[in-house]
Amino acid sequence: MPRFAANLSMMFTEVPFLDRFDAAANAGFTAVEFLFPYDHPADAVGERLKRNGLTQALFNLPPGNWDAGEKGFAALPERFDDLKRSLDTALPYAKATGVKRLHLMAGIADRSNAKAVEQFYKSVAWAAEFFAPHDLDVVIEPINSRNVPGYFLNDFLFARDLINELKIPNLKLQFDIYHCQIIHGDVTMRLREMMPITGHVQIASIPSRNEPDGEELNYPFLFTELDRLGYGGFVGCEYNPRGKTVDGLGWFKPYAGAQS
Repeated sequence: MPRFAANLSMMFTEVPFLDRFDAAANAGFTAVEFLFPYDHPADAVGERLKRNGLTQALFNLPPGNWDAGEKGFAALPERFDDLKRSLDTALPYAKATGVKRLHLMAGIADRSNAKAVEQFYKSVAWAAEFFAPHDLDVVIEPINSRNVPGYFLNDFLFARDLINELKIPNLKLQFDIYHCQIIHGDVTMRLREMMPITGHVQIASIPSRNEPDGEELNYPFLFTELDRLGYGGFVGCEYNPRGKTVDGLGWFKPYAGAQS
């Protein structure tokens, strides 16, 4: 049975961020993820997790100026110092939350630019080696160009080849099914191929990015497939609820009792 993590950047937005931990636990979730915790003290985030008996599944490393359109630094040679500082920024939050995996964002860059490719390899290796002594995995996520035009890492095959080439034990793939379906399709076969390098899975309906309860993909089938493949990680619910979050959790009810 998949272990689902509520994405608190997108779900339960009816209440302030720190109160979303309580809301997720009350709805039956035992794990959470979010994009960025950095507007709140690390201890405050950790306290909300512990109070509710929640596991932190994932969060992102600092992306730069998100409001100005920045989406990370990893493929930007001129921002390598910013990337190194971002690792130091994230570490106290990792310790406070007990998270085991962090998402390194690539940034807006042209993947046909050899210098950007070289820098991405360098940054990914640097981040993975930085976090290895802390028993933390680094995950990289291909993101479709419809949602984030110009994003450097927009191809699952490129990510797969990089991970296999670098052979760093704590470097994994963040397999977002929503992005995979938009970029490539053929999700089930790609899950089967890439499961050995997958460290985190995320879901949403396609094309709306709402609750995973219809549209293009049969999610109950995919959840069963994840079990069949022996996936032991979390499934992040990175979707935009159509209305109030709790009103859209009908898809989750069959799984809620088996989340511990």
